[in-house]
Amino acid sequence: MGPLVVYRRSTERHPHVTRTALSTLLTCLFVAFGGAPAFATPVQELVTVTGRVLAKTDGRPLPGAVVTAGITKATADADGRFTLTARPGPLRVVVSSPSFIDQPIDLTITPGMGPVELSLAKTSVQESIDISDTAVSAPQSVVALQPSSVLRVAGAGDNIFKALQTLPGVSATDDFGSRLAVRGGGPDQNLTVMDGVEIHNPYRLFGLTSAFNPETVRRFELTAGGFGAEYGDRLSSILVVENRSGTSSERLTGSAAMSLTDANVVLEGKLPGQARGSWLFTGRRTYYDLVADKITGNDLPSFGDLQARGDWHAKPGHVFSLFALRSREKTDATFTDSGDSIAVGDTSKNDLVSLSYSGVLSRQVTARSILAWYDYGDDLAVDGSVRDGARRSNSPERDAEQVSAIVFNRGLTVRDLSFRQQIDAQVGRRQTVSAGFDLHALRTTWDWTISGDRNGSVANGSAVIGGTGLPSLLASSRDTTRASAWLVDRLTLGPRVRMEPGLRIDRSGFNGEVVFSPRLSATVELGRGNRVKGSAGLFTQSPGYEKLLQSDYFVDLSADTAKQLSSERSTHVIGTFEHDVSPAITARVEAYYKTFDRLIIGRLETPEETAARVAEYDFPAALATSIPTSPQITSGPSNDGSGNAYGFDVYLEKRQRAAADRLSGWASYTWGQATLDAYGIRRPFDYDRRHSLSLVSTLRLSQRLDVGSTLRVASGFPATVPVGVRVASMEAPDGSGRLIPQVDARGLLVWTVDFGGVSNLSRTRLPMYTRLDLRITFKPKNPAGRWQIYVEILNALNRKNYVNLQPQLDFDPASDRPQIGYKTDSGLPRLPSFGLRYRF
Repeated sequence: MGPLVVYRRSTERHPHVTRTALSTLLTCLFVAFGGAPAFATPVQELVTVTGRVLAKTDGRPLPGAVVTAGITKATADADGRFTLTARPGPLRVVVSSPSFIDQPIDLTITPGMGPVELSLAKTSVQESIDISDTAVSAPQSVVALQPSSVLRVAGAGDNIFKALQTLPGVSATDDFGSRLAVRGGGPDQNLTVMDGVEIHNPYRLFGLTSAFNPETVRRFELTAGGFGAEYGDRLSSILVVENRSGTSSERLTGSAAMSLTDANVVLEGKLPGQARGSWLFTGRRTYYDLVADKITGNDLPSFGDLQARGDWHAKPGHVFSLFALRSREKTDATFTDSGDSIAVGDTSKNDLVSLSYSGVLSRQVTARSILAWYDYGDDLAVDGSVRDGARRSNSPERDAEQVSAIVFNRGLTVRDLSFRQQIDAQVGRRQTVSAGFDLHALRTTWDWTISGDRNGSVANGSAVIGGTGLPSLLASSRDTTRASAWLVDRLTLGPRVRMEPGLRIDRSGFNGEVVFSPRLSATVELGRGNRVKGSAGLFTQSPGYEKLLQSDYFVDLSADTAKQLSSERSTHVIGTFEHDVSPAITARVEAYYKTFDRLIIGRLETPEETAARVAEYDFPAALATSIPTSPQITSGPSNDGSGNAYGFDVYLEKRQRAAADRLSGWASYTWGQATLDAYGIRRPFDYDRRHSLSLVSTLRLSQRLDVGSTLRVASGFPATVPVGVRVASMEAPDGSGRLIPQVDARGLLVWTVDFGGVSNLSRTRLPMYTRLDLRITFKPKNPAGRWQIYVEILNALNRKNYVNLQPQLDFDPASDRPQIGYKTDSGLPRLPSFGLRYRF
């Protein structure tokens, strides 16, 4: 969908509208000059008309749609809502939205009338506009963000994921990356879909920034649970990204922008000659490396994206779209600090080609077909030696800290050939049926070689950051298929009730399992801007390496036993109360309850495996307590995890409906609890967060100056701390494979942290998280000018937020062994940032 809005005015005059407009204008002029018109007619009280503009086929809101009534215009907000005032009586309005039909229609305005719903059909097919006397709000748990909102959020850096981290129920997994934890779930439980295509890696620069350019996106929509049957194979959330078409009114136009991490250029225009349609091309690239690489002699982390889209209107109501994306990332650098040295080499690619067709097959039926090829690959090599603060002898000398070798190579690939088909049919004035299916042919590979030391600072052996339960050698490849079909019935039951029963069927080629997922949602309009929503359903997630791209833990899916894994399951029950405080302000309270079962986790060692591992230790009796005898978590997969998550959100949004609005933004508060049952114990999920508060605001000080702020205050995530220290082990020099006590060059025992057994996992919490980001935006000419410049201060309070508890051992002169301390491994420091935009 393009950003161009074409306003078509009706050529037919309406006598009542003309007389009313003239009378109102003359009355206002006379009163303004202190007089009273002798011919003035009695002034009727104005009526406020509210409603929503929705797509006829699927009921989604149409942000930016324009409702024109005589000389009055109203623009729909991100949720498709609009408000205008008119006098009682007949009124002609014209509703316009890009790529949709705009036609005049007559309304009868009466005092106390309820909200109206305007449903538009796709372009080029002359259909009428359906109107009902109820406004249907968006499904529960859905928050739609306009790209312009993303560009205004202080601290987001034009990154949609950073903006989403301020929404209710959504948390950042760390200060630097873009991964999301939604209502206690893990990042691997979130699905990202762009133009109907699943995006397996939506990040760039190791997660520092997003793969999506807000300059070329029409809409971002996050559903934090209870999503419809059209999407599945994930347990927590769906992020839907819709790219816009290029302009079809100009031969060439565009923009250029620069942020802290990269710069981009957007070019667009209409197709040449008599062809009906548009094209859009954009390029993004990091720029700091062009100078820094020459100074440092390294290839610092960098990326470059090329993206192109073409839309061709073959005939009225039939559009073909071709989209192509090519992305490359590269790092080849050596970092040194106080004797530590790490060399990092990385090359990755993200390629996507998709061809889609959207057509209006009849007055009631539309279809959309999407064929896509996606290719993601990453090759990472690390070779370094660093002083390990968690492994040392009890000596005051600096060299008491032992040097750990970090040496590994890792390669992974996800290739996905997919096809998606959806049919929408309006079977009645108040009923629309949507049905479809999608197919995926996947080839996924994981391989690595770990030849250095393991990470002794993580308690879970299946942790991807060098956990002790990972195999030293891995070469695993899986060719699998996924298929699904769905049916959704959108019903309007009376003037105030809307229901959406749906059914989804998923089949995983990985294990041959077929699962049925019934879902139901409903909205009840209570009047006076109040509504109640509810949803319930079953959600599943099949096993697959493509999910592990975003996971904190790795499970080996190469063994035949992995085929016995079942799909993970979660049930969602959500209730929402929403109130329109004013046309620009919406308040929402939402409660949720989720259950999880058959979660895939690394299995615990069997008694035989534990006994075999313990038998490798050749420690004297005096050091027998230093042998880790508790069963450890391995990378072998099992369906032994279960749990639940529940809580509530409070959300207040102030939308900018006109240029005169000085304040916009949102406030959100979430209280939640997420609990995991695994290994015979109950503990919090890794991203369980009791309290989370976000305040996002933009204040227009003048036509040229805006001030934005983002404040986040939250409880700390769960953490695991050592229960004590134990003597570290090393391989015997005779090559026997025995593990003997490690000693340093002075002959002193080397100690390391001891995390105990699985019962010690997540028994403490990180300190409270607080971060304030500030932004000042300057428009050199006026709000509609071509230039825009902003400066930011990230973490303006310079708060040292713990991203994890990093244990370290310190010399203890009163003991034979070191004592445990913790390194202040803080998150983002106070950091200035900037950005600029230019439109031409």
